[in-house]
Amino acid sequence: MIIQTFNPGEIQTDVKTVAVVGLGYIGLPTAAILAGKGLNVIGVDVNPDTVEAVNEGRVPFVEPDLGVHVAGAVSQGYLTATGSVPQADAYIVAVPTPFKEDKSADLAYIEQAARSIAPQLRPGNLVILESTSPPGTTRHMADVIMAHRPDLAAGPDGAEPAVLFAHCPERVLPGRIMIELVTNDRIIGGLTPAAAQSAAALYSTFCQGGIHLTDATTAEMAKLVENAYRDVNIAFANELSVISGNLGIDVWNLIELANHHPRVNILQPGPGVGGHCIAVDPWFIVAADPHNAKLIKTAREVNDSKPGYVVAAIEEAAEGLEAPVIAALGMAFKANVDDTRESPAVQIIRELAARNPAARITVGSPFPGIALPLELKNAPNVSLQGTDEALEQADVVALLVDHDAFRDITPEQLAGRRVVDTRGFWRN
Repeated sequence: MIIQTFNPGEIQTDVKTVAVVGLGYIGLPTAAILAGKGLNVIGVDVNPDTVEAVNEGRVPFVEPDLGVHVAGAVSQGYLTATGSVPQADAYIVAVPTPFKEDKSADLAYIEQAARSIAPQLRPGNLVILESTSPPGTTRHMADVIMAHRPDLAAGPDGAEPAVLFAHCPERVLPGRIMIELVTNDRIIGGLTPAAAQSAAALYSTFCQGGIHLTDATTAEMAKLVENAYRDVNIAFANELSVISGNLGIDVWNLIELANHHPRVNILQPGPGVGGHCIAVDPWFIVAADPHNAKLIKTAREVNDSKPGYVVAAIEEAAEGLEAPVIAALGMAFKANVDDTRESPAVQIIRELAARNPAARITVGSPFPGIALPLELKNAPNVSLQGTDEALEQADVVALLVDHDAFRDITPEQLAGRRVVDTRGFWRN
């Protein structure tokens, strides 16, 4: 399919009811935005606690402004949640796509969603895959559905299937999802041109950015390429930080100086790369063409190795202390959110606790009411506290996440403590 820009005036959507399968960090915001435009939206999730929260107008995770949208849509009757897939005009699949031990994509959640949607489909329905996926996944989802509903498949005369399938990858930043869902450009790829047009008409009800149409496989690859590009650039900064540390150079000062070049813009290093996008998506490209994806694979390996480097730095800082108390500041994969998916901070804390059973690790978090993730709950020497309490008891302070709240930490709170600063907050 030739890439083209969708003109909202070309086609008006006839979709009145949308089922959003998966009410996580992408599905629930998408459901709330669509409901805010007057569409009847039914959210579907396998977690009964999530269903209950949404039906009460509550949000089960931290995302600025989402709570207002959900509460408003629920109170007006445009958004409801359920545990089973209903009949609808359009279906948006926004379920997880983790990777397996061999780094290939685990499509089990998408396949489960496809099987649950299949019995409800009627001719003319639209099925959109939002989950970030390897090339060919939208076609695979369609094949799973059609295996259960051969009555909706293409006829012997070459007619198109009675159901339209498209891929529309999200490209939002946690902490700004409600803004970027509306303002960012969208790429929409269809298994057929008609599917792309139909999906674009639906998304044009709320998307103020440009809508660019292509085929489904190209749309799938575009999202992976966007995140692989960022991963490669972060890997350069993280590798610089390791080299600079070995040479006794302040990496943040080095990057600041290098960035004075008019064509250089090096990113900031950190303790690794997390989240369900940048830490995962490049592996899908590697799996698709392992022989040629050399740079992408190396960048992933550099970023995946950084938490081990930080653990060693914290252990070095704690040398000579028989039973050190270590304040680990932050668990999330990025600043100012509570999302711990693929978080390098969690990996660092887990490895630090396992390797140093005599140490006591107090995790400082700026989010009241947050709990330790499953990976840390069973660690006997890990506990969760407020930031001030964690600092008061600490022999060693390790800044792992650059939450804005940590900028309020004073020099007096750090006085006499050994500091490992992975974000360059306190280098002056």
